Amino acid sequence: MGNSILAIVVPCFNEEEVLPQTNQQLRALLDGMMRDGLVGNGSYILYVNDGSRDRTWEIIAGYSEADVHVRGLKLAGNVGHQNALMAGLETARQDADVTVSIDADLQDDIHAIPEMVNKYNDGCDIVYGVRRKRTTDTFFKRTTAQMFYKFMTGMGVKSVYNHADFRLMSRRAVDALCQYEERNLFLRGLVPLLGYKTDQVYYDRLERQAGESKYPLSKMLSFAIDGVTSFSVKPLRLIFDLGLVFLLISLGILVYVIVALCQGRGVQGWASLMLSIWFVGGCVLICLSIIAAYIGRIYTEDKHRPRYNIETYLK
Repeated sequence: MGNSILAIVVPCFNEEEVLPQTNQQLRALLDGMMRDGLVGNGSYILYVNDGSRDRTWEIIAGYSEADVHVRGLKLAGNVGHQNALMAGLETARQDADVTVSIDADLQDDIHAIPEMVNKYNDGCDIVYGVRRKRTTDTFFKRTTAQMFYKFMTGMGVKSVYNHADFRLMSRRAVDALCQYEERNLFLRGLVPLLGYKTDQVYYDRLERQAGESKYPLSKMLSFAIDGVTSFSVKPLRLIFDLGLVFLLISLGILVYVIVALCQGRGVQGWASLMLSIWFVGGCVLICLSIIAAYIGRIYTEDKHRPRYNIETYLK
């Protein structure tokens, strides 16, 4: 198992500020693992440039030219974090026995990688990096992240709590993942569906080395919507439940009106009536938006467009 080739896949988008520190730390770690015989001498780091607008690709190309253990994959345009990560995994599986994916900001502790490889050597095909605590995050980031995981679980999406995209996968696990052809990728939900032997490695989330977070609240919400609509029909069932509630309310109002008329009383409450109309109208629009989200996913999948196009691969 010590001869296994490891590929560390790092998606990059506008990471020129953090890349020098990232490369230095990952290369030192990789050297140590090769020296200790934990991985083969042909192991490497694969940086995936996801349409960066700064000097990210120039830096990656320089590292690749100077170091045989660094490779660069340049995508033709920005395709998003999940597609860029998938591009790296699909490329690395050509010659790597095992891959580890990690973000360029290194908030995920790279020193958990040797433990991941040990679990792979013990027979695990997938090893999740799970954050033990998030004390380095701001209160807002920590709260929204926890809400994200709880929301996904509540919607019936199978995922690992406090796990992002820091994970180890064997070649056969990556091969199996590549058979899933959906364009709306949500890897945190797809990987648990593979069914191979898994384990977890716990670590403390670190502070970002440099640069800015690529997942503000708006992207987190969009990410959550992609995850839910890709793996769960529970929102559609909730629409049905909401319709039943409105039906019961309308029947109650009907009974109230009939009783009032039979007693010779007028029916008052035009303000409340208008409020009800606006409330129900808003709920209807929300329901239509949920249905539209699912239809949009079907529309995207039906076109079968490629997830990404590779412009340059530096080995």
